[in-house]
Amino acid sequence: MFQIFDSDTICAVSTAPGVGGIAIIRVSGPDAISITDKIWKGKKLAGVESHTAHLGTIVDPQHPGEPLDTAVTTIFRGPRSFTGEDVVEISVHGSRWIQRELVNLLIRSGCKAAQPGEFTRRAFANGRLDLAQAEAIADVIAASSRSAHRLAASQMRGEFSKHIAELRDQLIEIASLLELELDFSEEDVEFASRQKLRELAETLYKKISSLASSFSTGSVLKDGIPVAIVGEPNAGKSTLLNQLLHDNRAIVSDIPGTTRDTIEDTMEIDGTLYRFIDTAGIRETFDSIESLGIERSYSAIAKAKIVLWLVTPKISATDFTTIGLNIKKHLTEDAKLIVVLNKIDTISDTEIDATSVNLCNEFVDSPHSLCENNIHASFQTLVDFFSQHDKNQTNVIDKLIYISAKNGQNIENIISELRKCSSAESLEDADMIVTNARHYEALIHAQDSIHRVIQGLNNNLSGDFIAQDLRETIHYLSTITGSITTSDLLQTIFSRFCIGK
Repeated sequence: MFQIFDSDTICAVSTAPGVGGIAIIRVSGPDAISITDKIWKGKKLAGVESHTAHLGTIVDPQHPGEPLDTAVTTIFRGPRSFTGEDVVEISVHGSRWIQRELVNLLIRSGCKAAQPGEFTRRAFANGRLDLAQAEAIADVIAASSRSAHRLAASQMRGEFSKHIAELRDQLIEIASLLELELDFSEEDVEFASRQKLRELAETLYKKISSLASSFSTGSVLKDGIPVAIVGEPNAGKSTLLNQLLHDNRAIVSDIPGTTRDTIEDTMEIDGTLYRFIDTAGIRETFDSIESLGIERSYSAIAKAKIVLWLVTPKISATDFTTIGLNIKKHLTEDAKLIVVLNKIDTISDTEIDATSVNLCNEFVDSPHSLCENNIHASFQTLVDFFSQHDKNQTNVIDKLIYISAKNGQNIENIISELRKCSSAESLEDADMIVTNARHYEALIHAQDSIHRVIQGLNNNLSGDFIAQDLRETIHYLSTITGSITTSDLLQTIFSRFCIGK
């Protein structure tokens, strides 16, 4: 058995770096209380009850006449503490000098400086939480939107772990019956109906596959829904980005090709994080630097869940057709395309309709009978073209939005469409969503091995082959919660945590 951690008493600043009103220094280990008592002037901490707070003074034993700071010390006796050990949390004023001196005092009194994630690692080792819950703590800390926090908090409470444990228990039940048959192989005894085993394996396969497929949704909600703003040069992409963010994030200029690289920033809308990517204008160019920017524009389209295609009244039919087909070519199957006609402040309503009709007519062999006088029907022609261009894709939202990015006109219509594209609102509290890449990888392996179980049952393979694949499935599910783990894996996971957590 590998050593998960040593028995030293550790300490670290648990609040964020910098100056604040209050800083908290956390101490954990068998000597947490006695070490703190050495630098504490006030009620003796060794005799106080757990989960109590006490006012006193921090002093250096070598300079007892010069108190370091007034402090509040909170005692958590193990095992009813975060780490499962005795824990002391010392709240002092947020001066960086006070924080540094207090940590030095604790180290001189017998503490060891904590490593990244060491407090949480001890909580895992002492059974206070499993590995999935431990990783969820880091996600809660990093959550930058309500939907990301909601998913992380659910996992931290153990909802995801409970679901994985139920799947694992069902697999163990199947495996135990097969293992029992192997013990009585000479008697040719069958302890479980192969049909029932097959039905149970298929049910588990569907559940594991569903969890694995939820990773795309989970990672988007965790990191932000990527929204690419694309179009020809000078279409107003950077202006739109600034309007959406209510900030001058991108440089705006009348000179075509000002944006030569992607510019990213985020905004939360109704609890969901959106990651906007302003891209270089798409056009034919012989400028090598601009060409690299355009390639990055196509890369942004390929990674986006939503694409805002900005067009202007002055765009040529040729450019519209070329850009439209290039965008369509790079869209992923589940991406949404919103066409935005910008700069409507520069033309009349009649010209807006005429422009839209002309653009739509570019995608049909002969003018649609309704294109001459019905803007909505003409835009539907454009929608139909995109939908029929690749029948395996359903990329188009049949909505044409008219805006003036310069004046902020109708920007709320874009926000409204973005809300419709969010999957966060449709999630139920009971939904199991995978947000961790390590969990996703384990589920993919488990999915493959349980699929082999089903194939083995279908092909009437002997129980020992099927049992091996079952054990493999159980193994991969167990790595998610840490029922099976290695020191290398733990080191990799907890090294990503901040010091003090």
